[in-house]
Amino acid sequence: MFDGFDMNKMSEMMSQMQDKAKEMQEQSKNVQFTAKAGGGLVELTMNGAGEVIDLSIDDTMMDDKVHLQILLMSVMNDANKMAEDNKKSQAMGMMGGMNPFK
Repeated sequence: MFDGFDMNKMSEMMSQMQDKAKEMQEQSKNVQFTAKAGGGLVELTMNGAGEVIDLSIDDTMMDDKVHLQILLMSVMNDANKMAEDNKKSQAMGMMGGMNPFK
């Protein structure tokens, strides 16, 4: 059932994956994603680690709390999705070429 399966290779591969994941986590802080809503009335920038690093709100939005809340939710969701998609893409790239059954 496990012909050709090498536990030493599997352990080595897991260690490499953990090291690569830590490295990717550090690098993700250098990647930025910007989302805009309301034609640019609200703009949010998030890094790849999911941290909000900038938020810009047009002064005209200060009198319309409900609309501002909707636009803020929109930009936060959009930027978060971009960051998550980037994480998934990096994870898939990290898995490429690794085969424990060689």
